[in-house]
Amino acid sequence: MEILNRILDQLSAVRLPLYAVTVSAVPRAQTPLLLMLHWHGFRRERPILPGLPPPPLQPVPGSALQLNEPWRDVDVIEKALLDAAWQLGAWDVQREEHRACNHPGAPLQEAVACRQAFGDYTTHDRNEVYLLAEAPDREELMNLAAAKGYLHWMFRPVGGGVWQTIRDDDTLDEHGRRAPPCPITPQAPLRGGRSTRTVYRLGRVDRIVVP
Repeated sequence: MEILNRILDQLSAVRLPLYAVTVSAVPRAQTPLLLMLHWHGFRRERPILPGLPPPPLQPVPGSALQLNEPWRDVDVIEKALLDAAWQLGAWDVQREEHRACNHPGAPLQEAVACRQAFGDYTTHDRNEVYLLAEAPDREELMNLAAAKGYLHWMFRPVGGGVWQTIRDDDTLDEHGRRAPPCPITPQAPLRGGRSTRTVYRLGRVDRIVVP
């Protein structure tokens, strides 16, 4: 599964540091995945004109990419994510399993979390652009996730990310990255409809840190 290559392609094209990488998926084999890249940067929507105050800076919208590679086991997705996070120098990978929220009595915050996991920010200012999407099935995936539950992974890259200036990890090279292969393998089974959170630790500090 080419998660790492898709991230590297976007880093090369956008040329901004990443704040975080997320992947959302419905736990149904062969369904598409939604890869979202959250950028750290600002831009002006209009050029600066002589004699006029400069237009305000706006945050750069995130990128949403649909991944259509076939898969049968969630471990295939998780292994690819762990490998991408390892090579990009992330400290950890967080996985959340969310239950279905499209039923009477479901808390509003669960419905909002589901929408945002699939890039729907309509609860915010409609005049703002929060996401540039190349994901034709995003809305269908979101509706399926609301009905069946979904998985959501997140990591913060050091290599190519905004975190490179504050890295404190003895496994990283001078570029904030690590050489493959990733030594961490998927180990946490899904709980089947129950909301759970799993954290895979990747980095470490071997030095003695004096406070």
